[in-house]
Amino acid sequence: MSSIYEVLRRPIVTEKSNYMVTKLHQYVFEVASDANRTLVKDAVEKIFNVKVVRVNIINVPAKTGRKGRSRRITVVNSQYKKALITLIPEDRIPIFEGVE
Repeated sequence: MSSIYEVLRRPIVTEKSNYMVTKLHQYVFEVASDANRTLVKDAVEKIFNVKVVRVNIINVPAKTGRKGRSRRITVVNSQYKKALITLIPEDRIPIFEGVE
């Protein structure tokens, strides 16, 4: 990693992640495949100016599915890595505010 801005790829905003933000103070991001806990923690603390309590990393495996009705074409979604970031209750990340 050459920059902290390459560690975080995008926020993952779903119904479950919105529940985690409001009740558990956990935020979900897709991160680079070679990122570890310390890199993710440093990146979040420097970019958003918040205090990180804990970082959990999950490798999401690739999923296969079929495309079309009569054609038997299999499609593979690529695998990725996501991070569950727990903040202290006083801190908020503004990109998740107002999302319902």
